[in-house]
Amino acid sequence: MIYDKKYISSAILLATSCITMSCSSSYAPKTIEPTTVKHFNAASDDIKLENANRRKWDNAVIADLDNDGYQDLLLTDHGFSIKLYWNNQGKFGKGYDFLVGDTHGIAVGDYNKDGVTDILVSRGGGSGDNARNAKLFHIDNQRNITEGKEFDEPLEFMRGRTSKFYDGDNDGELDLLLLGFPGKKNEKNIPSISYKNDGKGQLVVSSRLVKTMRDGQKLLVTDFNGDNISDFILYGDARITMHQGNGDLTFNDVTDEWLSQDLLDVTSISEIDYDNDGDFDLFLTTGKELNIGETFYDEASQTFAFYTKRGPFEFEDLVIGDVFNLENYQSAWPMQDIYLGESGYKYEQHGEYHQGQDIRLINSNALGWPDKLDKKGIYIGYIGNDTWRVAGNTWSPTTGVIHGVKSYPAYKHDQGVANVLLENKNGKFIDVTEKLGLGGLSQSNAAAVGDYDNNGFQDIFIVKRGNLATENQQTLWLNQDGTSFKKSLSHNIISPELGAIGLGAETFDYNQDGKLDIIFANDRGKWHLFKNSWENDNNYLEIEVKNSANGVSPIGATIAIEACYKSQVRRLGSSSALYSQSRDNIIHFGLGDCDTVKSLKVNWPNGESFSTDTIKANQVYKVSF
Repeated sequence: MIYDKKYISSAILLATSCITMSCSSSYAPKTIEPTTVKHFNAASDDIKLENANRRKWDNAVIADLDNDGYQDLLLTDHGFSIKLYWNNQGKFGKGYDFLVGDTHGIAVGDYNKDGVTDILVSRGGGSGDNARNAKLFHIDNQRNITEGKEFDEPLEFMRGRTSKFYDGDNDGELDLLLLGFPGKKNEKNIPSISYKNDGKGQLVVSSRLVKTMRDGQKLLVTDFNGDNISDFILYGDARITMHQGNGDLTFNDVTDEWLSQDLLDVTSISEIDYDNDGDFDLFLTTGKELNIGETFYDEASQTFAFYTKRGPFEFEDLVIGDVFNLENYQSAWPMQDIYLGESGYKYEQHGEYHQGQDIRLINSNALGWPDKLDKKGIYIGYIGNDTWRVAGNTWSPTTGVIHGVKSYPAYKHDQGVANVLLENKNGKFIDVTEKLGLGGLSQSNAAAVGDYDNNGFQDIFIVKRGNLATENQQTLWLNQDGTSFKKSLSHNIISPELGAIGLGAETFDYNQDGKLDIIFANDRGKWHLFKNSWENDNNYLEIEVKNSANGVSPIGATIAIEACYKSQVRRLGSSSALYSQSRDNIIHFGLGDCDTVKSLKVNWPNGESFSTDTIKANQVYKVSF
């Protein structure tokens, strides 16, 4: 850590003041990090993300789509479009509308081994009224995009949610897990399917998985028992369940064997070998959904924000003044209309409805209050004495931020639940959260695991649900050599947009400078890319892994290194994504003060392997044949 003279002088002055003034311990420094240091900065010079607040879906999908050695991005704005950002050697091009409409999970791979990247997009089903099958696309090395044909046996129609390529039977072919939201009409046709790759360009139904309920299609593909056969963990509704692969694309529920407790309110699961012992532990973010009618109020800025859904609502009258400013108002069609004043006339919104609306009203625009609120949407009225009223009736989640509110009754917010780190130990997952200093209640929605300071141990970045009335600073836990975690106060990862709810996060080295960067999303907000600007003398090594000597996909491959008597392992394609599956084939390792890697071994899912020794640090080492 680099300290400047100004920081040292300030620390000495604070210590001297505390001696003379008997400062309480709560004002003493709680970290060795100088708060003037910024470990991350917004990468606005490297990517021009859309400046619009929209609904989101899942994590960013990261993959080298054109095989040029740099990772590209697919970013989903739920119900609007998937945008493709080409990475031009560390600088992203303008976002390209890859597919417009209601899209969900995205899987990236080369399932037919033709050297062309395949993308399978799971499409939404219009709340059950418009079930469809997943859509296939191909991207070649010249960035040409073509739409794929239907399989001989078309993928089943469903309210699509989850789409993940993996090799479930270790035959060197990419199989598919495709899950949909359960329907009410056809209970026997469970929309949770394991598809087998027949090696001839077709994906055929192999087995049906356990039925899921509500939002229970969130899925992590992993190998929790270390037998080199893919397992998966389901979550999102009630407790998480663990399903052990049999090597033939069927799975057994072994939850009770591996967990001694019911784990509820889980919002994401990440693989992490926090202590570098060679097996994969699990980090679980947890949090509760916002309540119907939940409100937020920031007294300092006089900002009021709300969240509601599923029926009528009415907030306490708001003392504001003559001007009413509503920011980032969002509600889904057909209930997003706004009605004003005593007559309840419809406000004519300008611009497209899918992004957050910013509205400014003068009291004379909305005088009075209607006797009946008989239309679906939101009503706004000025009722005199600087006071405004907001009420309505919507079905889908509805949010907004109102400025200049003089006061508002405090809402008793749920303090949240504790995130959980489970250590993989002797055939059980053991809760070591408190032991490692990760305890405390919070409302967390996502995590991205990576060695951000390059000290040789994986850290944890967390996206919080957030306060809708304020900007939100995220959380970064720094791994202290596998013995504990310490919260960073200098990471500088802040999302300023109001009315937004934290969603998903990924980590990757987009500019190949040896430092892991972070991309995350806010539902009803924006995408954010933060560049890692950490300054220390730690070394790194990045391993670019492509197909094996026999053309087997690297998805699911494990990459292990040994350096300075320390071992590290990663799985290619693993992330905290709920519904999607990336193919980031550049695997990052922090090395601390080591300048040479003693050994490297790559194991592909079909049993092929590659090994070498003596690799110099601070480079991208390419495993090629």
